[in-house]
Amino acid sequence: MQRKIRAGVVGCGVISGIYMENLTKRFQNVEIIATMDLIRERAEQRAKEFGVPKVHDLEDFYRDPEIELVVNLTTPKSHHDVDMRALRAGKHVYSEKPFGLNKAEGNEIIALAKSKNLLVGCAPETFLGGGIQMCKKIIDDGLIGFPVAATAFMMGRGHETWHPDPGFYYDFGGGPMFDMGPYYLTALVSMLGPVKKVAGATKISFPTRLITSQPLNGTIVEVKVPTYVNGTLTFESGAVGTIITTFDVWTASLPCIEIYGSEGTLRVPDPNTFGGPVMLYKPGQDWKEIPIDFIYQENSRGIGVSDMAQSILTGRKHRAHGDMANHVLDIMCSIHDSNDTDKIITLETKFERPALLPLGLTDGFLD
Repeated sequence: MQRKIRAGVVGCGVISGIYMENLTKRFQNVEIIATMDLIRERAEQRAKEFGVPKVHDLEDFYRDPEIELVVNLTTPKSHHDVDMRALRAGKHVYSEKPFGLNKAEGNEIIALAKSKNLLVGCAPETFLGGGIQMCKKIIDDGLIGFPVAATAFMMGRGHETWHPDPGFYYDFGGGPMFDMGPYYLTALVSMLGPVKKVAGATKISFPTRLITSQPLNGTIVEVKVPTYVNGTLTFESGAVGTIITTFDVWTASLPCIEIYGSEGTLRVPDPNTFGGPVMLYKPGQDWKEIPIDFIYQENSRGIGVSDMAQSILTGRKHRAHGDMANHVLDIMCSIHDSNDTDKIITLETKFERPALLPLGLTDGFLD
């Protein structure tokens, strides 16, 4: 029987619940042996909830020789620090998105990992869900011909009406591109490959936001980051993409993602989900929903960790890998840089497009 990779979880906030649920009860190649959070009670609560044997303080966590893989579920400002600590301690690390807050952070993580022959990976892992995997297969099989263009839209009003502490979304490291852009961009590059250059236009539409949710109702938040971000992407394949992410509009009737091919159009499901629907248009036909042949269509957070664990065990390339996450970070930063410099930005990063998951997998297992 295949052994399990021993993992420790750093950051035991809300998102850790679904990760730990799937990694302790569903995916078969990972064993969570320790938790750590700067608020120790959170780590203790998750450990008790999921039967994790050890709760560590900060330094003891990284010194634990039994931990092989660190699952970094901290807030974005801490992603780089936790990744670097884990790598220096000789541990593989998988992080929540984004990979870093700037290009220098991403490049530093990649360089250290490669120097130590360790794996790094990063969310979002939703592109491993059945919906986007099916879209990738449709493109690879040539059902829409060659990709000509793509659009991606994340259009919304922001978090101040419902989130209990929405200030972060308007501070450095936040904004619609760094918050939701990774889902859309990771889906796009996993399907279409690397981006060669970008142009961007950004703005802050409203200098302050009034929180109307509890418990901070009535608090005014200063907006420090662009809240309307428009990027034009030129892919190395020749396809041209448009992405808009915003917290400034009340509503829109635009698709999440569409891929326009020489022989048809593919409508991609919400990249913040794992399932469908997958819609295909061919000339002379109506839109048709395509059955999804892949599993992992429900909330499968943790699948990227399991995929990395399988890579550690077998030596094959993991899919939600650091080079792709760093490329997505490069795109996001370059869109903002393009606006600030009035220049088209040529990207410095490249990556190998991840392989499709095999058909016929058993739930809880990776190839």
